[in-house]
Amino acid sequence: MTRHKFLVSKIVILLLASFSAINAQNWPNWRGPNGDGTSIETNLPIEWDSITNVFWKSPVPGIGHSSPIIWEDRLFTMSALPETNDKILLCYDSNNGKLLWQRTVVKDSLERKHADNSFASGTPATDGRLVYLSVLEVDDVVVAAYDFKGNQVWIKRIGKYSSPHGFSVSPALYGDKVFINGNSMGDHFLAALSKTDGHIVWKKMQENVSHSWSTPIFKEMAGKMQMIFLGNKEIASYNPEDGSKYWYINRSEEKLDFCSTPVYNEKNGVLLLSSAWPIRTLQAIKTDGSGDVTESHVVWQTKIGGMYVPSPICTDDYLYTTMTNGKVHCTDIATGDTLWVEDMGKQYSSPVLADGLVYMPNDEGIITVIKPGPTFEPVARNAMGEKMISSAAISNGKIYLRCDKHLFCIGN
Repeated sequence: MTRHKFLVSKIVILLLASFSAINAQNWPNWRGPNGDGTSIETNLPIEWDSITNVFWKSPVPGIGHSSPIIWEDRLFTMSALPETNDKILLCYDSNNGKLLWQRTVVKDSLERKHADNSFASGTPATDGRLVYLSVLEVDDVVVAAYDFKGNQVWIKRIGKYSSPHGFSVSPALYGDKVFINGNSMGDHFLAALSKTDGHIVWKKMQENVSHSWSTPIFKEMAGKMQMIFLGNKEIASYNPEDGSKYWYINRSEEKLDFCSTPVYNEKNGVLLLSSAWPIRTLQAIKTDGSGDVTESHVVWQTKIGGMYVPSPICTDDYLYTTMTNGKVHCTDIATGDTLWVEDMGKQYSSPVLADGLVYMPNDEGIITVIKPGPTFEPVARNAMGEKMISSAAISNGKIYLRCDKHLFCIGN
């Protein structure tokens, strides 16, 4: 090879590497960098199985529904060891699937739970410096922070929790705070902790005792940063700095509980969400209100397409929701009209969106890739060969899946 050709080749390789780095994105918490299941990653695999396009496959000790999170070359998830009752944080090398370390957070701490839940269902979160997590120790809500070497930096017990369905709290991060949803039949609170040492910055006791497993989201809406939280039998917007409430929609008469995480649709300027129990109402809500906006800010609502556990995905025009019974609905965001319904199998995990395609999983470990549109257009169906309750993570041009027994890294 001539020196000129060698230099040209080297420049091309460097440019491609730079382009990949620019478009690479960490997946640092539940539902990813935007909190809504979307990623800017491109050139992702569309077709695979348990062997084809598998970069690596690594066993996961214990049992848990905690989804993976990715920060550069580190992957974190949670698990529970049934033989010792330990609840553990796991750290893997995201490049090759090697288990780097595991740490016991709490021990002998099992609580009551639903048969479909696990003892390690919450997804951790990271800011690239520390990894934050929340687990239950019998009936104490425990929040802890670890560094990337596995050293515990702090651990706090911040309230009591009581539910026959069990615990499934994923920390949310914003600014210098860790946010924890403690809504249950116990203390029923919403709290913000310091990332640095775990002290409580603010803690709001909720007036209406209710169940909520919904993770808050943070969005710049109507000219200010809003934290949207579903709990307390209401849909509410908070100031994340001090916990003061901007606006709320009261659902106490309907005694509504919440499971899924809401999404915000930029094109139509609406928040999209659903209650979980005892009725599932899908709603589009304007976010520029103040005080009680129950009668003024609901754009549309419908019982069709309301979701229970899985969180939704939206594009500019379409909302994709699914019930745990496997009925996937596509809804026109502007009108609330149902465009199509497909049965894709029982589902607890949540879909993701990347490179213009929706990746819709079910509990049997089959991921259907869908082209968004007003008609159902499946592109591929990919079977992992294991059950899968956790949700996917997308980073480094790869799709990371946690199945029943293994972690998988899928790539072209």
